[in-house]
Amino acid sequence: MIFSIGGVAYALLEILWRRKTHWTMAVTGGSCFLAIFRVYKKFPKLCLRSKCLIGGAIITFMEGICGFIVNVKCKLNVWDYSNCTLNFKGQICPFYSMLWILLCIPISGICKLLCKNKKIV
Repeated sequence: MIFSIGGVAYALLEILWRRKTHWTMAVTGGSCFLAIFRVYKKFPKLCLRSKCLIGGAIITFMEGICGFIVNVKCKLNVWDYSNCTLNFKGQICPFYSMLWILLCIPISGICKLLCKNKKIV
């Protein structure tokens, strides 16, 4: 359930941002949300800043892994950050890492609500 929430939410967010998405982004979004949810659940007393930094690092790391598989190895060209400042091989960059950190503000609240709902967790 947690994976599905993250996958659908990320795909919708990407459609709003880029006007398109790719199925691999739903898988990546679901994986990221599940990983973040597990960290937040295991360490509920973390401050919001720490949660956001950890969540942003998780998303950036998974985006890098996915990028090398999907864009470099499989040559699907789902995204390319080559024009972004300080990008790493066009797969990750500081600009999007900052967006992921900010995105973790509402993610933290969503995870908190999901942890309270024992039927979902």
